[in-house]
Amino acid sequence: MRSLVLLLSLLLTAAPFDLLGEETRQVSLKVISDWLDPLQNLLHIQAVGATSTLHYVWSCLGPPAVLLVATNTPTSTLSVNWSLLTSSEPDGGLMVLPKESIQFSSALVFTRLFESDSTNTSDAAAKPPGKSYPPWSLADFSWDNITDSLDPASLSATFRGHPIHDPTGAFASGSLAFRVQAFSRSGRPAQPPRLLHTADTCQLEVDLVGVSPRGNRSLFGLEVATLGHGPDCPSVQEQRSIDDEYAPAVFQLDQLLWGSLPSGFMQWRPVAFSQKQGGRESAMPCQASPLYPTLAYLLPQSPIVRAFFGSQNNFCAFSLTFGASTGPGYWDQHYLSWSMLLGVGTPPVDALSSLVLGIVAVALGAPALMLLAGGVFLLLGRKWYSEYQPIN
Repeated sequence: MRSLVLLLSLLLTAAPFDLLGEETRQVSLKVISDWLDPLQNLLHIQAVGATSTLHYVWSCLGPPAVLLVATNTPTSTLSVNWSLLTSSEPDGGLMVLPKESIQFSSALVFTRLFESDSTNTSDAAAKPPGKSYPPWSLADFSWDNITDSLDPASLSATFRGHPIHDPTGAFASGSLAFRVQAFSRSGRPAQPPRLLHTADTCQLEVDLVGVSPRGNRSLFGLEVATLGHGPDCPSVQEQRSIDDEYAPAVFQLDQLLWGSLPSGFMQWRPVAFSQKQGGRESAMPCQASPLYPTLAYLLPQSPIVRAFFGSQNNFCAFSLTFGASTGPGYWDQHYLSWSMLLGVGTPPVDALSSLVLGIVAVALGAPALMLLAGGVFLLLGRKWYSEYQPIN
């Protein structure tokens, strides 16, 4: 009986997840340029629902960064003052109006690209993970015009860049790209890790392609900074599953949460890929360090973060390391790809697949059926014995 109850509870808890993302949003992508310098621009994603609006503001003024702002009205707007935003004191240069409609706001800043040689270490989590090379500050990159890659049909755009100063020529034939995509409804992409998205999320794909490594078996990493809420850093949760239908051999989902749910979140699977097709054979681990508080002046400054939040903020940072000293790596094809979701509300959760539900049903249902059959047999056997009349 206990097995049957557990089976029913699994079915009931899995079923509602299929209904996630029924809410749709009217999504628009717009490039906002400085009329004095059209090469300085912002990508504004506006996702309007029946009673709320999500604003994602992506920028490569300084290091790549994104603002995430959620309001409780479908009529909130973004205001940009370019003369303030491009000044040495950008406070107030970026606003979402009306201010009283803002329910949540935070930011992510992608500050540095790390590289280390894993030849002499067997542990990618070691500190440091082998010989470390001088990192690239992403604030010192030159980025292509975002307008050239804007695709309203797929709701996507790509920031593609390379260092302004590259004395070794590492980026002579390569680039670092941040591909941003928004969604008007729920679904999942065709390429692994196939994160489940909803209308309350957008996706970032980070691609490092064609860059000449400085080591024989280089590992690359990315430093990410975010705003702390008060003195505390956002929390990171690890969710484990018995199902790997959409990301073969990956049973974990990591989440960064700003405050208690529902709030803002960043979600990713701890896996990156060394080939464009992104299969099991090219999967490599993605390890995240714990978040730690850091001072703003130690980080490359983002004008849009300063313009929206002001100068008095607490920052926290963590780093992501892609690959290990063994197995697939960037050295295979000079290719690395990693994806994440950014959104507001309750993070998307995968339903158990039909295959896993079937296996669970058999595993839990078979003992219950055997007990039931045994009980019926005992009852029938007792009845047969009671009707037996001895011949004397």
